[in-house]
Amino acid sequence: MKLNTVAVVSKFGSKKSEDAGRKVAKKLLAKKAKVYTIAPVSVEGAKQVESVEELQNKKLDLVITLGGDGTTLRAFRHLQNETPLLAINVGGNRGILSEITMEQIDTAIKQIIAGKIFLDKRTRLIASCGGEEFPPALNEIYINRKNLTKTIDIEIKFQNDTVKQRMDGVIIATPSGSTGHSFSLGGPILHESLDVLIITPLAPVYRLESIVVPDEKIEVICSHDCNIVMDAQVVKSAGFEEPITIKKYKKQAVFVRLKKQGLRQMSKLGF
Repeated sequence: MKLNTVAVVSKFGSKKSEDAGRKVAKKLLAKKAKVYTIAPVSVEGAKQVESVEELQNKKLDLVITLGGDGTTLRAFRHLQNETPLLAINVGGNRGILSEITMEQIDTAIKQIIAGKIFLDKRTRLIASCGGEEFPPALNEIYINRKNLTKTIDIEIKFQNDTVKQRMDGVIIATPSGSTGHSFSLGGPILHESLDVLIITPLAPVYRLESIVVPDEKIEVICSHDCNIVMDAQVVKSAGFEEPITIKKYKKQAVFVRLKKQGLRQMSKLGF
C-alpha cells in the first residue's frame, strides 16, 4: 500500500494524543509521505489544517487517528469516500474500534507499506429529514423526544412492516454500533460484517425487543418534535410527524487491520 498522502488526526484537547500525533507524523515524513495534521498539532514538514472538515476534499491514501472511539467516529464522519483508516488507541477507554496502541506503530507502518494488511469494510448510515441530508454515522442514529415531560408515539417502517408504540426514543444501529448504546439497552451483539441494522426501542411502554432487519430504508415518524443524534456527536431536529429516513450510506467505512480476527468488538468488551 502506498503512503503518498496521510492525515494524522489526534483527539481534540488531549495533550497525550497530540504528542502521539506529532511522533506519528514524523515517522511518516521520514518515509517521504506528505502529511496533514490538525491544529493545534504542528510538525515541521507537515501541512497543518484547522479542522478535520478540511480533509474532505483531499486525496488521501490513509488516515491515522490517535485517541478513543470518539476521535475515530469524528474522522469517519468527514470521510465521504472509502479512505482506509488506522485507529490507534491513545487515552481512550476501551478503544473498541481501534486496531493498535502506540507501541505497535512501527510494525504497523512496515506492514502497511508491505501490503501485509487487510481492509475491514463496515456499513455506515445516513439520515435525512425535510429535504436535508445529515452527516453519515458509523455506529448509530438515535432519535429521541425533545419534550422530556411527554412520552411520544414512534412509528417505525421497514420493508412492508410497521411498528408503532409509545416510547422515549429509538436507536438504529449498524453491526459496528451493536456493542455501543444498543447493547447497553439489551440489544444483540452482531458480527461486524453483516449487512443488517438493529432497531432498539428506548423505554417502550409495552416491552419490545430489538429488531434486526436488512440494511434497507427505515422511516421513523414521531408524534412530537424530536432530536436526531448521529454517533452521539451531531444533533439535528425533526418536527411533529415529520418523516425521518435512515438508509445505508453509499460509501463504507474502511479500517486497516494488521491481522484477521472475528468478533473484534466482543474481545474488546472482555468476552
